[in-house]
Amino acid sequence: MTETSGVFPSRAQRTRIDIVSIFPAFLDVLDLSLIGRAREDGLIDLRIHDLRDWAHDRHRTVDDTPLGGGAGMVMRPDVWGEALDAVLAGGPEAPGAGRAVLLIPTPAGEVFTQRTAEDLARADRLVVACGRYEGIDSRVPRHYAARGFEVRELSIGDYVLNGGEAAAIVMIEAIARLLPGVVGNPASVLEESHSAAGLLEHEALTRPVAWRGLDAPEVLLSGDHARIARARRDEALARTAARRPDMIRALDPATLDSQDRTTLARHGWVVPAGAPRPVPMRLRPAEPDDAEALAALAARTFPDACPPFLPPEKIATHISRALCPERFAQWIADERAGVTVAELPEGSPADSDAEPIAPGELVGYAVSLLEARDADGALPEGLDARPPGIAAPDAASGRAVAELSKVYADSRLRASGLAPVLISHALAGAGRAGATEIWLGTHEGNRRAQKAYKRAGFRPRGKRVYEVGGIACRDVVMSLTLDPAGEPNPRKEPHA
Repeated sequence: MTETSGVFPSRAQRTRIDIVSIFPAFLDVLDLSLIGRAREDGLIDLRIHDLRDWAHDRHRTVDDTPLGGGAGMVMRPDVWGEALDAVLAGGPEAPGAGRAVLLIPTPAGEVFTQRTAEDLARADRLVVACGRYEGIDSRVPRHYAARGFEVRELSIGDYVLNGGEAAAIVMIEAIARLLPGVVGNPASVLEESHSAAGLLEHEALTRPVAWRGLDAPEVLLSGDHARIARARRDEALARTAARRPDMIRALDPATLDSQDRTTLARHGWVVPAGAPRPVPMRLRPAEPDDAEALAALAARTFPDACPPFLPPEKIATHISRALCPERFAQWIADERAGVTVAELPEGSPADSDAEPIAPGELVGYAVSLLEARDADGALPEGLDARPPGIAAPDAASGRAVAELSKVYADSRLRASGLAPVLISHALAGAGRAGATEIWLGTHEGNRRAQKAYKRAGFRPRGKRVYEVGGIACRDVVMSLTLDPAGEPNPRKEPHA
């Protein structure tokens, strides 16, 4: 953004800001830093007025007791009326020329946000009326609104201050720094919390690179601007999800790319098809009561991964045998099986083209099976035969093998980032169970799945034949080495 572009274009005259207060010295802080420099450089015409100059008794009284009784004092409308008439009439522009806004800081006002600041930065003139005690008589804003003035009663938060001066300083700082020339590097106005992106700002780091055992991320030193931008975007999403979930709820799905969605899913948010906004998502270990719902989810999702030549009745036969409630119940009860489910605690609304999701509905699952025998010498139910390209487990060397048997997401969660998160969760679980290598088979025609597994670090290890309803299908076999901590290590070559 330059001084003559963006949403805050330069204007023929400088912005004028008048502040009326019974404590003018409170506003001296505005002579400091960037706002003070902008005032000296003529970028802002900032004027402070003492409300008591319009009081006519010898005590310069500006307040009185509340009508109807009650605690505290209320600021008089007659004093404020004279003051605002004089200040509003004292502008250099002709009446009605440009946009003038009367701002009244009050805890009863609308919330002041970055969007509010951006809007007010477009005004030609701001007049700020700083109340004290119980506030300004409520007829004052009504009177000036009735006269055609734009009146904004604004709150900087859900708390109460002694007066409007501190709030006025906050708002003027937020507004003035958006004006052309006030901030030295205009890009910094765009890349910060509460900007148009609707996110908190990423972490701010500088030299030294290593400090007290805390090292800056390597990506920031790489010189790869695309990677740095992506890392910062991911950090902003993660920070916002952790600290301001209300801001995540307000994001427009149209502004989120595939990596954004994956990052959000890693932090518990997804955008189902047709949903107007992100919704919370929770990953958890499957429980015995989930068996029926898992079988129903499997019946919906397994056909999506099948090659087109498989007849529906053959697919149904496979589901009834391999993905039935009894099979899921066996896995949930078997410590060698890791079964993770994804659910939407609040559900999700949808537009007319998509089906809504009920609160608590399961929308995805993953199953990993450790190739280990139980006390009776039996392997886990449903464990596929290990392909020739995958070496056998070896207790002597500590080698343990697991199969990533299932990773499925409801079609309404396609492209939501849920599948990569299910994969990561399954890998971490297999590592904690002791696996040092994990493999999977996916149909050779399912390019979408193969790309997803490659992004997770899996590499091709050969092929196998897999039967669905008695019909042979050709799968690509892929595997990934796991570090002892359970983290994927795609740099390590699996044993053959």
